[in-house]
Amino acid sequence: MAPGNFSQVTEFILLGLSDTRELQLLFFTLFLLAYGMVLLGNLLIIVAVRTDPKLSSPMYFLLCNLSFIDICYTSVTTPRVLVALLLGHKAIAFEGCMAQLFFLHFVGSSEMFLLTVMAFDRYTAICRPLHYTAIMAHRACWALVAACWVGGFIHSIVQTVLMLQLPFCGPNAIHSYFCDMPPIIRLACADTALTEWLMASNSGLISLGCFLVLVASYALILAKVRARLAQGHWKALSTCASHVMVVTLFFVPCIFTYLRPSGTLPSDKYVCVIYTTFSPVMNPLIYTLRSNEVKESMWRLWKR
Repeated sequence: MAPGNFSQVTEFILLGLSDTRELQLLFFTLFLLAYGMVLLGNLLIIVAVRTDPKLSSPMYFLLCNLSFIDICYTSVTTPRVLVALLLGHKAIAFEGCMAQLFFLHFVGSSEMFLLTVMAFDRYTAICRPLHYTAIMAHRACWALVAACWVGGFIHSIVQTVLMLQLPFCGPNAIHSYFCDMPPIIRLACADTALTEWLMASNSGLISLGCFLVLVASYALILAKVRARLAQGHWKALSTCASHVMVVTLFFVPCIFTYLRPSGTLPSDKYVCVIYTTFSPVMNPLIYTLRSNEVKESMWRLWKR
């Protein structure tokens, strides 16, 4: 018997991205390359930041934490996807599915909050440079990162409890390659209108709210630097542009997925690939290619 007073489903079947064997092998190769890039790129960033005293500013401290979150985030779904694509094991136990959903939202929402903190860091550095050291002190940075994790944990607990209250007594085929709320809600044998509304007000509004805060912060930065196009400000603007690219790839698909009732449109599992796989791949590429300090640190690390 699965958890929940009315659930009779003991396992779910993840239908994946395709039933064609040739496409499954292609997806396996792409996911494996992406996962390798995420692990290698983010581990290099973490080692570079932790070993190079020149990368001790709050921006690189937050970047190091973002790299750690990206590794955790992709590790929640990608290893199981690789096994399913290679060996065809599509079944996942009810408990395992709920655990995957919990950690996916725990780490994913923590990343949303952290990206918002990183935007605040850039706003403070560019718009209030004289107060930057006092505002983004070492203790303040740790407190902000801890708040991101606590906020993610609370959000994930709420989402998981919502799912555990639903009865599952019939279909168990999930039209996706991982366990998430929108495709699972469709399988419940009960009225899910309230659950869908709570999901949209939780995950959807968190995604939209963080994204609007990010857009507003970068708009303020742009307004601040447009009249002062010195070299330093061009560099700051370039850094912000890379951040905007990352958050757009991450937030827009999340808003599309969660900020709508699950029955209004069919689930687009290919959209999920953007924020679960493609966006974490882009993070180390963008931050290393756009930061001379990180590239120089990695080069020194490679020579050692």
